[in-house]
Amino acid sequence: MIPYRKTWNVAGTVLDFSTPRIMGILNITEDSFYDGGLYQDEAGFKNKVLQMVEEGADILDLGAMSSRPGAIELPVETEIERLLQALRWMRELGIDCFISVDTYRADVLRAALDHGAHICNDISGGLLDSGLWGVLAEYKVPYILMHMAGQPQNMQNAPHYQDVTNDILQFFITRINALHGLGIYDILVDPGFGFGKTIEHNYTILQDLNAFHLTNKPILVGISRKSMIYRPLKTTPDVVLPGTSALHFAALERGADVLRVHDVAAARQVITVFEQLKTG
Repeated sequence: MIPYRKTWNVAGTVLDFSTPRIMGILNITEDSFYDGGLYQDEAGFKNKVLQMVEEGADILDLGAMSSRPGAIELPVETEIERLLQALRWMRELGIDCFISVDTYRADVLRAALDHGAHICNDISGGLLDSGLWGVLAEYKVPYILMHMAGQPQNMQNAPHYQDVTNDILQFFITRINALHGLGIYDILVDPGFGFGKTIEHNYTILQDLNAFHLTNKPILVGISRKSMIYRPLKTTPDVVLPGTSALHFAALERGADVLRVHDVAAARQVITVFEQLKTG
């Protein structure tokens, strides 16, 4: 087994996970569940990028196609066009930040990597496009391996597990072994909150989060403003930042290494007080 590493090599630069990191969500989509349509124009996008960097984001995650439950798959050409425009705007800003691209399609990943992206964030675990891992192996870029039951169009249709934590853990171990066979070692695991899980599944996964360190990989948690928070509160995503922050703290207590968030400043506060609590 490859020993547990708390660092990644990202484009020749070390990204250290010995303290928790923040991934800021940048959706350049019309139909994402929380921020769809907000950052499609140049001024709005650039302002959001600068805000997230100033607030302390370590990685900016670009998504050009919504993966919310029931989302419609875009033509590859449309996804590429959106991403390349966003990457051009980011180059114009000259920001010093790692960039991940949220895609499961090989042609999209290749285009994004050729135009400045550094990391692949794949909701499918390599199962929706057989060519994706070939691009990973060719470019040797870090990879976020997420678990999803089904596809965005059907993943919430009565998801079922024998043991949700163990089932996801076994999925990770199998996929990681395959990735190692391709020479890909810089991997984060993401249990995929809300991707083919009931609310009860999501809270069980969060409670058991530390179990995923058995993969010997850092853990990414993406729960920001999701239905596992706003549905129990009987409200909407726009008013659940306090609930999100509470679960972010719980995730850090259970071993999360990266928080994928809409609200960078709030996540930075959570991490700061968590680290203070650890040191006394």
